[in-house]
Amino acid sequence: MISCFRKRNLNLIMVVTILSFVTLFSYQSCTPAPPISPPPSTEIPKYISHVPEWAKSAIWYQIFPERFRNGDQSNDPTVNTLTGTWPYAQPEDWQVSPWASDWYKMQPWELNTGEDFWYNSQLRRYGGDLQGVIDKLDYLSDLGINAIYLNPVFESPSLHKYGCSMWHHIDNNFGPDPAQDEELWKLENPADPETWKWTTADSLFLDLLAQAHDREIKVIIDGVFNHTGIPFWAFDKIKEKGPESEFADWFTILSYDDPATPEDEFDWQGWYGVKDLPELAEDDHGPVDGAKEHIHAVVKRWMDPNGDGDPSDGIDGWRLDVAEMVALDFWREFRVWCRDINPESYLVGEVWWENYQENKMVNATAWLQGDVFDAVMNYRTGDALIRGMVDQQWRITPSKMDSLLADVRDEYPLQNQYVLMSNIDSHDTERLASTVANSDRTIDHNSSSRDHKDFYLGKPSLEQQALQRVMLTFQFAYIGAPFIYYGDEVGMWGADDPDCRKPMVWDDIEYDDEVTDPWGRSYGPFKISVDKKMKNFYKSLIQLRRSEPALNLGDYSLIQTSQDGTFAFKRSLENETILAIFNYGDSEWLPEPTVFGDIVETEWRLKLDSNGSAQKTLMPLSARLYKNSVK
Repeated sequence: MISCFRKRNLNLIMVVTILSFVTLFSYQSCTPAPPISPPPSTEIPKYISHVPEWAKSAIWYQIFPERFRNGDQSNDPTVNTLTGTWPYAQPEDWQVSPWASDWYKMQPWELNTGEDFWYNSQLRRYGGDLQGVIDKLDYLSDLGINAIYLNPVFESPSLHKYGCSMWHHIDNNFGPDPAQDEELWKLENPADPETWKWTTADSLFLDLLAQAHDREIKVIIDGVFNHTGIPFWAFDKIKEKGPESEFADWFTILSYDDPATPEDEFDWQGWYGVKDLPELAEDDHGPVDGAKEHIHAVVKRWMDPNGDGDPSDGIDGWRLDVAEMVALDFWREFRVWCRDINPESYLVGEVWWENYQENKMVNATAWLQGDVFDAVMNYRTGDALIRGMVDQQWRITPSKMDSLLADVRDEYPLQNQYVLMSNIDSHDTERLASTVANSDRTIDHNSSSRDHKDFYLGKPSLEQQALQRVMLTFQFAYIGAPFIYYGDEVGMWGADDPDCRKPMVWDDIEYDDEVTDPWGRSYGPFKISVDKKMKNFYKSLIQLRRSEPALNLGDYSLIQTSQDGTFAFKRSLENETILAIFNYGDSEWLPEPTVFGDIVETEWRLKLDSNGSAQKTLMPLSARLYKNSVK
């Protein structure tokens, strides 16, 4: 099923507001992508086509920098930093939002705007920065994380950074000296990489990479090469010089300003018609040459910062935003750029579904033939688990759930399956804890607090948390690299954007209870604190995943499904097998001997029980992992 907008049901606000409002979020488009061109007829060199080995054992942790940790309050955003992004307002009494405040409670300056929660949520800044990430690298290492995916970190006025003003600098409010960085920008010609400086924010980012690598943690960053923000430096030059600008062909300009008239006639093509996100002009092979050369220089800068041929001080790869809206020929060239710098770099595309082009089925393997990406974000598997385990009225049978999972297994080469970024939630969806509390809602549909007053916004029940642990056990036992969205491990909940982007919950901060919903009604109260039980469960799963090679590289075999909501599969590698059994039905289940195969049940060693039970019977909403070694 095609996903048409990363935000929907905005009929309650004016069309012009819609066009601005949707830019607040990351998104999935139903606009037809450029035609898929066939892969090269010649054999792809091995250093280009191979899947990086490290990605097969990755435990991914996604960080939304503005909301992860405020490690340096001296660099906090000011009201002036809101210039150039929706909703284009600078309240006089604006302040950085208190990290520990009740999420839906309006601050005094927000009340003074006269606007609702959702409007003001886009004016909020909490001060998360790179120092905050550095300060918590030991936390991530202790959790067992070995791979970080950072949402956009490049200079941008927006809180999410998907509409940037430049790709060659880290956002100065993520670094230690925003004012000094602004002075350094003035010494550059953004079009000439030879003039680019290293700002304090850039240097701190390189320090983050070094400290992560010292802990054997890989880092990839978001590459948004389909569109920019309105303040993007080349776009500014076009507005200034008109059609005479050397960058005029970088964007699709619909009309230029006539200086003889009082009106401003300057108009351009935005991403999906959204003016806040000017879209790069493309031909059949991707962005036009000038923009492509600039992107190439950006890739070199962040993958080999010293330019000495040693990529160890650079990023380890890219997550590529709205990848299906950019020509495959460009991504093929992009892959060569990256592999020429770092043969072990990892590329993952934001591709949600197999039929990403409207009214046209395409071969999903086009992305993973060794010449484009190593992986895609595996929303399809997460969607199958939601359909099978969470939904009530819309619930599919366990056999149908495995059929959906098998579609992915059949379409993607096995080596690529191992490195799929297997996420159930992200910054673009409701959190997993809220997913299990809200059934019968298609992934990323019907899950925003703005549009659905019946969406349950609070802490999930104990029963729903048990279901969450079942889904997590499946995620970590199944094929693909497990993916954690920041804060899920400590029990954070939230509807779709903006609620899924609350400030991270830390054990050294005392938080206000959530007592107010977005319409100003009392609810809860819900205490906000680290859920130690959930965190310890995540740690157990991560430890098990990292200690059992069969879970990273093993074959998958379905053993049994039943109409009662039971499911069993095994992962096998050489002489070792992991048996995974799940009961997400309503009745107790005593697995029959056939589930354990030719080996008697007593020869299986229990490795994990989602409810900490020692009983042989699987209670409803529980999962169990066993290990057997045949010598």
